[in-house]
Amino acid sequence: MLTIHAADAVLGAPQGADSVAVDGGFVVSVGTYGEVTGAFPQARVRRWSGLITPGLVNVSASALLEAAYHPDPREADELGTVPLTGDAVAALGMDDARWGASARRGLQRMLRNGTTAVAGTFTRPAVRTAVMRSGLRVHAPADGDADRPASLDPLAGKEPADALGGPPVIGGAADLAVFDVRDTAELATVGAGSCVATVLGGRLVFRSS
Repeated sequence: MLTIHAADAVLGAPQGADSVAVDGGFVVSVGTYGEVTGAFPQARVRRWSGLITPGLVNVSASALLEAAYHPDPREADELGTVPLTGDAVAALGMDDARWGASARRGLQRMLRNGTTAVAGTFTRPAVRTAVMRSGLRVHAPADGDADRPASLDPLAGKEPADALGGPPVIGGAADLAVFDVRDTAELATVGAGSCVATVLGGRLVFRSS
């Protein structure tokens, strides 16, 4: 569906550009709200507060999904809410079903941090299936990825400019994130937890309540 995402600014776009139009999974326009709505008057408009950027790549996804357990909210009293690792995971007696459920929760948490792609190799069948069904893009791991601390925040330990790359590109995949910040300097301070919306292949897959 033809949709315009309008916010306060678009990363790396010309001054005044605040809107991105997507259709069929691709970016079809980047510009001011007036320009984009004028070109596509029939489009549905979604308004956000903050900065529109390309979606993020979580390079520690293998560790987060294959070596960490993401507790179910119903387990919060017993296990807490943060991912468990090491001996805490071993004590759970994990099986394939539990690994799959954990991975699905982990992937949802990644979406809440503006993630639209994961890098890594997934060897557990249940985890691999969860990643495939999530629709997230899968990239081959790069040199140095394994040395980064595992974090649900793809910006952790990185400068936003390095993690985000360039602006959304016309004809490129409509993988976007919207952060409730004014600019990349504020994003570096508050992190990807400021995400208010994630768009994957043109589909809105997360929005903050």
